[in-house]
Amino acid sequence: MKVMIRKGADGILSVYIPKKDLEEPIVSMERPTMWGGLVTMANGWQLALPEMPDDTRLPITVEAKRTTTGEEV
Repeated sequence: MKVMIRKGADGILSVYIPKKDLEEPIVSMERPTMWGGLVTMANGWQLALPEMPDDTRLPITVEAKRTTTGEEV
């Protein structure tokens, strides 16, 4: 699914999913740079993000795969 990742003025990373009109902050990351690993959103969803360079500019729209529904958390 296409998702937009951005960093707010407060420095908090968030994910926006246009198809669901859903925006949630990222509460944990599998990797320090986030790219190529799993991120967990505040609603419990986990997304697998693609490999990207560490210095990738935000905001950016990427193809991510949802690995949980949020109900398992």
